[in-house]
Amino acid sequence: MTSSSSGVVIIGGGLVGVATAYYLAKHGISSTVIERDAVGSHASGHAYGGLSALDGKDIHQPTLELSRLSLRLYRELASSLPDETGVNFEYRDRPAINLCFTDEEFDLAKRNVELNDGKGYTVSWVEANDIRAIEPRISRDVRGAVYIEGTSDLEPQRLTTAIAKGAENHGARFEKGTVTGLTRKGSRVTGVELIDRKIECDEVVVAMGPWSAAASDWLGFPVPIEPLKGQILRLRANGLPYKCSIGWSGNYAVTKPDGLVWAGTTEEDKGFDETPTREGRIHIMQNLVKMLPSMKDAELVRQTACLRPLSEDRMLILGAVPRWGGVYIATGGGRSGVILGAGMGQVIADLISTGATDMTINEFDPERFRY
Repeated sequence: MTSSSSGVVIIGGGLVGVATAYYLAKHGISSTVIERDAVGSHASGHAYGGLSALDGKDIHQPTLELSRLSLRLYRELASSLPDETGVNFEYRDRPAINLCFTDEEFDLAKRNVELNDGKGYTVSWVEANDIRAIEPRISRDVRGAVYIEGTSDLEPQRLTTAIAKGAENHGARFEKGTVTGLTRKGSRVTGVELIDRKIECDEVVVAMGPWSAAASDWLGFPVPIEPLKGQILRLRANGLPYKCSIGWSGNYAVTKPDGLVWAGTTEEDKGFDETPTREGRIHIMQNLVKMLPSMKDAELVRQTACLRPLSEDRMLILGAVPRWGGVYIATGGGRSGVILGAGMGQVIADLISTGATDMTINEFDPERFRY
C-alpha cells in the first residue's frame, strides 16, 4: 500500500468539502480533498440554488446566523471567483414571493415578516388582490403572500466547480478515492486509509453528505445522518420568464438563466436511491399547477434527483468530533445545503486554523449524539 501526506484531508467533494478547502487555502493551509466520484456529482450538482435565509417553515436562530454568513460569502465569491477561475456560476439577485393558501400559512408568514424585515431583506405582506400585479399567472386561490427583496440564486454545479478551482489555485489537491477508515495515535488522528493507499495528515474533515453516517464505524461515535431524496423538474413553458422566485410550503418555481423553469421539490425517505421517478414528477407538477395553473401545459426537458443529508434531529452536525483530536464533521444541511454550504466551510476552516469561530455553533455540536 502506497502512502502520502497532507496537512488536512477533507473527505467529500461536495459544496461543503470544497468550501472548506477554499477557506483553508485562504488561511494558508494546504489540504487534500478525497472524492469517491467527481466534485459536485451528487446533491451539490443537482440542487435548485435558491438563496434566502428565510426559507423553511421554522427560522432557527443559529441556522439563520450561519445562512446570513453564507449569503455574504456568496456575494463576495460572485465578485471575484468567476474572473479568477473562468467559471460563471450565474449568481443573480432576484426577489421571491412566498404564497399562502391557508390560515396557518397566513399566520406563519405574518410572523416571519415581523421577525425579519430590515435584517438584510425588505419583507412585505401582499394582499390577495395585489399579488397578480407582481405576477399575473399566480393562482387566484391564494390568500396572501410575502414578498422578499434581497434574495438571490445561483447554479450549484457551477458554484461547486468554481470554488474547487479556486481552492486548487491556492494549493489544494483533489484526488479520487474511497476512504475506508482513519488511523490515530493515542487520541489524535494520524491519517486516512483508502482502498489502495494511506494519506498521513494532521486533521481530517468528514463532509460526505448523507454518506457521512459511514464515519460512525471509523470513529466509534454516532453520526446519525440519513439521505433525504429530492427531485427537480426543468420545464419549457410559454410566456415571459418569471421575474421572481415563486414558492409555497416548500415548493418553488423560477425561470433560470438557461430559460427553463426549475420546479421542485420532493422530500422522500428512499434510502440511497437517486433515481428520478414518475411519482416524483406527478407530485411536483401538482404543486406547481396549484401555484401557477398555466404551467399545466409546460414541456418536461429534464428531471433530476439527489440525496440531501438530514440528521436525526434535523439540525446541522458541525464541529470537532469528541475523543478524536484533529477530526471535524460538517454535514446535515438537508434542503438548505447550498444556503449553508459556504458558511459551514468557513466555520470548519476557522476551527482548524485558529481553534475558534465567531459563529454560534454550540447547538450543532456532534457531542449531542454521544450516548
